[in-house]
Amino acid sequence: MAGHYEARVSERGDGRYVNAVAMRHHTLVSDEPERLGGDDLGPNPFDLLCASLGACKSITMRMYAERKGWSVDHLEVTVTHRRERGVDSFICQLSIDGDLADEERAELIEVSRRCPVQKVLSQATVVETVA
Repeated sequence: MAGHYEARVSERGDGRYVNAVAMRHHTLVSDEPERLGGDDLGPNPFDLLCASLGACKSITMRMYAERKGWSVDHLEVTVTHRRERGVDSFICQLSIDGDLADEERAELIEVSRRCPVQKVLSQATVVETVA
């Protein structure tokens, strides 16, 4: 999924940490939970990161299954983020419903590991901040 992606994040002014997030023609709200001083009006940045990883895995598996002509009725990915001793971990629980042979199911699981967001999270990434 090569390309140029952009998100514009701007404080809304109606809460301590509430931000409007705009991507192409989509918008959503991000905030921090009350326990961190926010109003909990939307997902926090790590929620969004987990959602990005889960959505990418689901879409990647769906695209692959369609190309193969496999019968996949429903995909679900639950992503949990943990940080322990300075190491970030993402645990991805896959649920794959469909009429699949064991080998096909194993292939889908392997394909999910090669989704573009996981590749970015798994490699050295450059983040440049300019003002």
